[in-house]
Amino acid sequence: MPELQLLRLDHAPALLAFEQENRAYFAASIPDRGDAYFTGFGERHADLLAEQATGLCYFHVLVNGDGGTTNEVVGRVNLVDVADGSAELGYRIAEKAAGKGLATDAVRRICVLAAETYGLTELRAKTTDDNTASRAVLERTGFVTTGRIELTGRPGTTYIRTLS
Repeated sequence: MPELQLLRLDHAPALLAFEQENRAYFAASIPDRGDAYFTGFGERHADLLAEQATGLCYFHVLVNGDGGTTNEVVGRVNLVDVADGSAELGYRIAEKAAGKGLATDAVRRICVLAAETYGLTELRAKTTDDNTASRAVLERTGFVTTGRIELTGRPGTTYIRTLS
């Protein structure tokens, strides 16, 4: 399984390649990031690292490789809006790595990390109802439905998981 790493400055080239290679794949199920995301990627990456340094967010990448500079990012797993022992979970997996249990494994690992390293007691998540893969990952990893929501004009579901 790929290694789950806290986002660092040197991840930028591999992360940009991941986002570019999977842009159309991601846009099929979640809103596209837009061209500005890619043209201003370096500045945005630095901003994310600055935000992470405050403890308000924890950004992670799933990395295949040998630990050197040629590592390939195959996924992202983020904890955002950290406050009062809670955070919102978000994740995305490369198209070529989808359907192999990677998202389920990554969410399980981030739940442990969130509790043991970041001191969180619960995670929240949301997804559109037509994103069956994401819904299945959340349900397999112990998230329970908490309500209904509209996401980018589509019906969705909110979830929560208590961490122990």
